[in-house]
Amino acid sequence: MAMRGLIVDFVGVLDGTDEDQRRWRNLLQALRAQGVGTAVLSNNPGGPAAEPVRVLATQGIVDAVILSGEIGAEKPATEAFQAAADAIDLPMRDCVMVDDSILNVRGAVESGLVGVYYQQFDRAVVEIQGLFDLEGEF
Repeated sequence: MAMRGLIVDFVGVLDGTDEDQRRWRNLLQALRAQGVGTAVLSNNPGGPAAEPVRVLATQGIVDAVILSGEIGAEKPATEAFQAAADAIDLPMRDCVMVDDSILNVRGAVESGLVGVYYQQFDRAVVEIQGLFDLEGEF
C-alpha cells in the first residue's frame, strides 16, 4: 500500500539550490494532486524569522508547516512527528519523513513513520516515488 503523507525537513532539504527547490515544488505538487498530505516539520524556533518556512504553506506548496518552537517539541521526539502527522490528519504509520539528519530519520522510524535519509534530490526522489507509487520525472 502506498503511503499517504509526506513530511519534509526544511534546512538541508527544501532550502537547496534553485534547481533543487524547483524539483521539490514539482514533486510536492504531483503528490498533492494524488491526494497525498504534505507538511514541513522544522526544528525552527518560530517567530518572524520563520517566514521563509511558513510561506510554503501560505503559497500552497505544502498543506502545513510545523515549527518546533510553536509546538514545544523538537525532532527526533515522537511529539514532533505526531504534531506533523496530526496537521495532515494522518496516523504516523501512513507518513514518510524526509530529513538530512540521520538522528531525526531514526527518531521518525522509532515513532512508526517511514524514514528517508536525504543527501541529494536524485537519490531521494527514487525512494519517494517508490513509496508513493508516483510516476514521472522530477
